[in-house]
Amino acid sequence: MATTQSQSSKSPLTKDGRASARPNDAVSDLMADHRTVEDLFKQYEKSKSDDAKKQSIAQQIIAELRVHMVLEEEIFYPESRPFVDEQDTVNEAEVEHASAKDLMKQIEAMSPSDDYYDAKVKVLSEMIDHHVEEEETEYFPEVRRSDMDLKAVGEKMRTRKAELKTRPN
Repeated sequence: MATTQSQSSKSPLTKDGRASARPNDAVSDLMADHRTVEDLFKQYEKSKSDDAKKQSIAQQIIAELRVHMVLEEEIFYPESRPFVDEQDTVNEAEVEHASAKDLMKQIEAMSPSDDYYDAKVKVLSEMIDHHVEEEETEYFPEVRRSDMDLKAVGEKMRTRKAELKTRPN
């Protein structure tokens, strides 16, 4: 197994300390998902007065997060554990997922006209921002510096993602 570091002379980090994006690997795919969800949260913020649009965007956010979480929980986290020095990094990510899933279920059971709907979407956004920050500044750079075969894991994740996207909820 070739080291990820030797596959590229580029630093595994960007100037702001986040993992660098490289095409066709697990980290880049997960980071692309992060950007998609961030964009959806921004769209939600702009649709404050349109309940139908808010609900549609919230449903998109939840659908994207569900697929992303399955990929991390079924593939990325188990595959990366041997390459992470602090197992608490992975454990905390899994706990953050559980909290986000709980909030997602609450949002799905509500209507945009409910008093706490916007607040719950906002808190979900903040939870996801925190989760993304930790993954991109701590977790992902560590696996990028390791011998983990990120291309092979990315292939597994893309296959699983295609299955999840074509399967009805």
